[in-house]
Amino acid sequence: MILRPTKKLQRCAHGLICKAVVAFGTNMLPANATQFSAPTSAQRLSAIGPTNGLPTDLQKALTPEQDFQPLPPAGPMDWLANHPETGQTFDQFVVSRPNRPDSARRKLYLVPIGSFAQPGPPSLHELIRFARAFFAIEIATLPPLDIRQEHVRSRRNASTGETQLLTTDLLKLLRRRLPGDGFALLGITMTDLYPDPQWNFVFGQASLRDRVGIYSFARYNPAFYGIKATPDANKLVLRRSCKVLAHEACHMFGIEHCIWYRCLMNGSNHLDEADARPLHLCPVDLRKLQWSVGFDVGLRYERLLELDQDLGFSDEADWIAARLRFIRASHK
Repeated sequence: MILRPTKKLQRCAHGLICKAVVAFGTNMLPANATQFSAPTSAQRLSAIGPTNGLPTDLQKALTPEQDFQPLPPAGPMDWLANHPETGQTFDQFVVSRPNRPDSARRKLYLVPIGSFAQPGPPSLHELIRFARAFFAIEIATLPPLDIRQEHVRSRRNASTGETQLLTTDLLKLLRRRLPGDGFALLGITMTDLYPDPQWNFVFGQASLRDRVGIYSFARYNPAFYGIKATPDANKLVLRRSCKVLAHEACHMFGIEHCIWYRCLMNGSNHLDEADARPLHLCPVDLRKLQWSVGFDVGLRYERLLELDQDLGFSDEADWIAARLRFIRASHK
């Protein structure tokens, strides 16, 4: 099911995104599938933009080489077969005048809604560590929200029997809680969500204009489907949750979906497609985030490498280690 609001929208992972309202998630089916034509190598390089004059490490980090692969043809159920996108170049991103941290609004806030203490869910501490390394800005948390003390409507889902929270009520609550020094406030929860009584569920919803969003990890957890948690399953839940957090927070920076390379910012229409996305940004979107934040790209990769090794994301750690070797080779 796809939300069909009246406002002009740009589609987002698991649903829809717009400058005013974002909603994503639920049971998408192919309709009028189209053939996605991958950009040429020249078009991909053009999307990165000229890098002359940038620091040497950043120039190297924005050089694709063999570390970034173009997207494969889209299958009939895949995102780009059902949601054609033209892609956002770096220059188009800058011209769009996206939200950008500054001296007044410099922190990305996370607020848990409900408990993250039960077995199976991703560790809140690990999600914070990941966000701090990925975005290279100050990550702060607010005390957990107890929705039993707030005016948040809920229901029992007829299909799953699970409790669901109404996203529109949560967004209103988050708007009131956004601190003055907050670039954005992201609510995260292990409770299922719905945006409207006619919807089955959504993975989340956000207001980019108000810089707040709410995201649920519930359906990424095997326990939601009655499957016993295992160490491998818990690692998968954490990895999926890190992807969702980073992907949706990147949208808060004004970064749209990526069609240039295999990238964290690729759209996804189903769980297999989401799992196939890497946990890193391609050169086009890395440049957008670096332009917004101003981080040292080598130091950011070092911190992500250490974290990925610690969390057991060995394939991602190996990729970052190889990328760092390529970047640092310029110093020899």
